[in-house]
Amino acid sequence: MSDPASSPRRALGFWPTLALVVGNMIGSGIYLLPATLAPLGANALIGWGVTILGAMALAFVFARLAARIPCAGGPYAFADAAFGPAVGFAVAWSYWILVWAGNGALAIAVVSALSVPLPQLGSGAPAFVTALLLFWTAVAVNIRGVALAGRIQLVTAVLKLAPLVAVILLAFWLLVREGGTAIAANPAVSISANAIAGAVALTFWGFLGVESATVPADKVRNAARIVPLATLLGTALTGLVYVLVAGSIGLMMPADVTAASPAPLAEFLGRAWGSGALQVVAVFAAISALGTLNGFVLLQGEMPWAMARGGVFPAWFAKESRHGTPARAHLVSGVLVTIVMALNYTGSTGALFAEIATISLAAGMLAYFVSALAALKLLAGDRPAQLAAIASAGFVLWMIYGLGLHANAWGLGLLALGIPVFLWVRRSRSDRQ
Repeated sequence: MSDPASSPRRALGFWPTLALVVGNMIGSGIYLLPATLAPLGANALIGWGVTILGAMALAFVFARLAARIPCAGGPYAFADAAFGPAVGFAVAWSYWILVWAGNGALAIAVVSALSVPLPQLGSGAPAFVTALLLFWTAVAVNIRGVALAGRIQLVTAVLKLAPLVAVILLAFWLLVREGGTAIAANPAVSISANAIAGAVALTFWGFLGVESATVPADKVRNAARIVPLATLLGTALTGLVYVLVAGSIGLMMPADVTAASPAPLAEFLGRAWGSGALQVVAVFAAISALGTLNGFVLLQGEMPWAMARGGVFPAWFAKESRHGTPARAHLVSGVLVTIVMALNYTGSTGALFAEIATISLAAGMLAYFVSALAALKLLAGDRPAQLAAIASAGFVLWMIYGLGLHANAWGLGLLALGIPVFLWVRRSRSDRQ
């Protein structure tokens, strides 16, 4: 009998799994957030710090849970094991919405970056068609096989780090050359809990995907060891890159310049590269968002497949292609993403990105919150995991507060749509028994 840990089905080793975690978290956010956060002053840096601590707590929870339950589904598997199929379904539905709705925002983010060198992609039908083409290409790659998707993820993860490392190195060089005069004289901004909560809600978009390695755990070799290690190491590496990049721009660029800039990283690098920096960074930003899109497209198929295998979603979704991939789940998720993007394709890419991103994040908060509660139950003898779970639950609740009423109302509405699906599946299973 073959060893399941070395089965061809388990196509992801350590490096592709680490790239999945890092690549899913480092996407478009770090390119766009400095401008959004600039008016918050020191609140933004505090927000980054709180978010990194919260993300590390979540990563620790997911790592411990993955070591205990190294099977497909991630948050769904943990919720199902702790609280049963009804809660498991709610978490999986929540996470699935987070992923496929967020993929619409990611596809738009790729086109938004490409619109810098290609202004005709800024809005309207050209932007919509290009975003759809890129998205469905990612779907085709993931249907073709998880190994191919893993290789693409590894390449894009390396490429997307290049401009971020350049920002960090330039900041270090300026500090060595100019000393304290390199620090911008920005006006003081008062510290407030509301401002920090708002900053946390924004910056957590950059850590969305902390659980990425746990979802396709059945496709990872030696999952009980590699998934926890990739989750913790990937989150720590991402947090380090974020704080160095955000800190460099926040401390060394005038806040009004950063807030008004459509590309703050390019603006910062332009001090050394000149005006051509905008075009170069835009291309890397597109590659970064495209890599994240590829990683989350992988997850959009894995979650409904795991739900169907667990008996809380129509069995039709459990059917695999000849490549061993959940092609049906990918296609249905792809149609839903297309509908979300088509709702407002005539608007600007920036406005559409912000709307879809916040709503998808609100819908997905249940998955993070219940995962923390699941750790409290399943890891009762693990005191560090218990403490991390309590911290994670509190962090998620603060996140929900920071997202605001509009996003949370939409999130609850999307969650409610899952109720008739769950009841229908349960009735169908009862009729067959």
